[in-house]
Amino acid sequence: MDLILCHTTADFDTLGAAIGLSRLLAGARVVLTGGAHPTVREFLALHRDEYALIERRAVREDQVRTLTVVDTQWRDRLGKAAEWLDLPDVDITVYDHHQDAVGDIATKKRYVEAVGATATLIAEQLQAAQISLTSAEATVMALGIHVDTGSLTFDHTTVRDAAALTWLMGQGANLRAIAEYVEPGLSPQLQDLLTIALDQIQVETIRGIAIASLLLPQEGYVQGLSQLASHLVDLTETNILLLAVCFPITDGEKRLNIIARLHGSPSAASQLEGINLGKLLEPLGGGGHSRAAAATLRTSEPEVVLAQLIEQIKAEIPHPPTARELMSSPVRTIRPETTIAEAQRILLRYGHSGLSVVDEQDQLVGVISRRDIDLALHHGFSHAPVKGYMATNLKTIDPDTPLSEIQSLMVTYDVGRLPVLDHQQLVGIVTRTDVLRQLQQDGEQGVGDWELGIGQRGKGDLSEFPARGRRLVRSCPLPEVVKGWLRDRLTPSLWEVLAATARLAEQRGWQLYLVGGAVRDLLLAPEKGLLIQDIDLVVDGFHRTADEAAGVELARDLRQTYPEARLQIHGRFQTAALLWHDDSQLDSLWIDIATARTEFYPYPAANPEVEASSIRQDLYRRDFTINAMAIRLTVPRSGELLDFFGGLLDLQAQQIRVLHTNSFIEDPTRIFRAVRFAVRLGFQIDPQTEGYIRHAIASGIYQRIQTEVDKTPALQTRLKQELKYILQAPYWKAAIQLLSELEALQCIHLDLQLSDRLWKQLQLADRWLNRFDPAASLEHWQVLLEVLLMALDPADRGKVAENLQLSADSIQRLRQLEQIEAALATLPNLERPSQVVQQLRQYDWATLLLVAIASPHSTRKIIWRYRTTWAQMKAPLDGNDLKALGYKPGQQFKEILEALLLATLDGMISDRDQAVAFLAEHFPQ
Repeated sequence: MDLILCHTTADFDTLGAAIGLSRLLAGARVVLTGGAHPTVREFLALHRDEYALIERRAVREDQVRTLTVVDTQWRDRLGKAAEWLDLPDVDITVYDHHQDAVGDIATKKRYVEAVGATATLIAEQLQAAQISLTSAEATVMALGIHVDTGSLTFDHTTVRDAAALTWLMGQGANLRAIAEYVEPGLSPQLQDLLTIALDQIQVETIRGIAIASLLLPQEGYVQGLSQLASHLVDLTETNILLLAVCFPITDGEKRLNIIARLHGSPSAASQLEGINLGKLLEPLGGGGHSRAAAATLRTSEPEVVLAQLIEQIKAEIPHPPTARELMSSPVRTIRPETTIAEAQRILLRYGHSGLSVVDEQDQLVGVISRRDIDLALHHGFSHAPVKGYMATNLKTIDPDTPLSEIQSLMVTYDVGRLPVLDHQQLVGIVTRTDVLRQLQQDGEQGVGDWELGIGQRGKGDLSEFPARGRRLVRSCPLPEVVKGWLRDRLTPSLWEVLAATARLAEQRGWQLYLVGGAVRDLLLAPEKGLLIQDIDLVVDGFHRTADEAAGVELARDLRQTYPEARLQIHGRFQTAALLWHDDSQLDSLWIDIATARTEFYPYPAANPEVEASSIRQDLYRRDFTINAMAIRLTVPRSGELLDFFGGLLDLQAQQIRVLHTNSFIEDPTRIFRAVRFAVRLGFQIDPQTEGYIRHAIASGIYQRIQTEVDKTPALQTRLKQELKYILQAPYWKAAIQLLSELEALQCIHLDLQLSDRLWKQLQLADRWLNRFDPAASLEHWQVLLEVLLMALDPADRGKVAENLQLSADSIQRLRQLEQIEAALATLPNLERPSQVVQQLRQYDWATLLLVAIASPHSTRKIIWRYRTTWAQMKAPLDGNDLKALGYKPGQQFKEILEALLLATLDGMISDRDQAVAFLAEHFPQ
């Protein structure tokens, strides 16, 4: 076990440096050796799960291999953890920026340099190693530098600190969080005023937004009011501050200075988005921007002016997100008697960080976290029931609890999950992750360039998008903007179908989302009148009233409005589909309505096991970030774009990025989907995703699982479907080449490679199909797939075709191909066209195409001639002519017509007279 030790009463520098080191030292865990500063505690209350932290009491001393101490060189700053320094055979390293401290920790690996923060040293090493950080990691390291350098103002600050901070900003450090947790100082004069202000300030909370106001009478002008305002916002934890200072200038008239500040705390970001302080103070002759403004005016009634401003602000505050919209539902629950080992298995299966515990009446009695389970397992109590380890003094919320209150509860009580109770029934759970995602999304809303794309395309044509020269959104658009896109860019008839479905969901208290490819296509395609022909809708919140799967119920009701649509129900996956075919308004449309669900793969390449879940879990199970976005269609917050995984940024970067590390292990068809989307959209597969693909293929898991398990749908029917999508698309050549570069053709068969010969054969097959079968009487994609399989050993061709569940004709063709090739190898030796026709006409056209492509040029030339000329030739006489000449119908007719055709092919006859003479000679009456 490799440990990184923070000093006791941890500040942001020791924490940030330790978190950075956990990326440099793969697998290392960070230990807080004893307490933390209040601001650090508040920060960790929300972000603890994002870092590789471990409890000191969970460390087993006999497993400790290395110790890395950060931001101190003294043993007594490590509390009880200092005892680990004396363990035998433990490698010790120290990182610090206090050069004047000699220290008493014995080690030869000491990295102490004269910089403003230890986090600077670690940031430099991370940058040199070209290691990318998450936003949470960059933020805590940036906080370390800010706090220890006074935001680069303290005397010991160096250029290296500024450079490190710049790099961390580039890694995604969150400026909102930094502003929230960094505290600049005040002058003595302002400190006196601060004391008075804190005693007199009035705070009122409206819909979760704290509005603070204060009127300070003074004898004259006060300098530095903006700095005082910033401190008041931080100390009072308010979202909006109106600080007013007045002093007399004439009898009965006063000079009124107003400083307005908006503190964009993450929990209130979406509600504050529409408030513009600059516009608020404009009528008073003031100005500024949306988050900070000021005004100076003359008035005899400063109290009235301030009261009017407060009322204006109140009117502009919208309703906040509530637990009902944030929570995951239904909740995964266990009984108090469930063992620790079984609870751990459930956590692993569903990827949760905790479980709710309910009694036989389904009443909530406790919550157990992953940390609780880890500690129980550490002490060898895997067999013990969870009731001995679960937390029972619970904080709960109801569905209407606002986000700000949820965040406050989590920070105050350091809880990572809050059960949601509706009339004492457990209906959902809100986790730190839910809160952080909402805060991130709210923080991004309203900023960016909403011009989506350029170029006009045919109505409903989404087969390809011009990837270059396209401008995309840079951040999360406001719900009103997205709603406008839906209304303006979709065809009116399609928009009405979505609106009607949303109304039905609202009547039941459910949430309805447009998800997946339709959202992606809406963002990519700028033209109006967009008719997307494949729509995926997801219903969330069905626990409230539904008697059956919500998606199915909603589809049944929608069909009453659209009786011309055909209804299909798939009970196993809790989905239903409505299909329109050649409709006058909707053309051919498929709308799939599903209950929000999660999935679990019992083994690689299996079909997933599906269970009801929440919209967040539903999006999390999807393949790529660009397909894991959703648009809320129901009120409140209709038009809200849900983008938990950076799909918008990846659309802008034009890259395909997978959601899960093991995604390709679980489902190899995602490799083919990644290639299909990359080529179709003109995107690149991001380097890490490509690495996951190559690892999955190189692991040999696909070949191994096929020998161990009878059914592997992801390597059978689903793989065939992906191959069909690729091979019938106009971009199939580029896709096959990319699959070859990734060595992904091995998913079809271990020996399948795109050799130069096979590549030429595929191109030749494509030309022949376009030349001889423009009406597509053959399945072109299947013929191309057969050409691919033709490259395998003859003994494997049929097996692979059977595994992919190709048609019976295709399987038989591939099984017999070697024998047919041998039989036709003598074609160049035949002297007469009639001999060629007699030999070739016993085979169907698809078989002859495969033989032609696989054969030498001389054989291929003869088959070409057969197809273009000889197969089209007819004798000068037909059956009616024979009757007119006096021949009686019967078996002889077939013999005579065959002889006439062969003679025509060989040039013995060419017109009617020659044919009649031929009959007289060979078939006299």
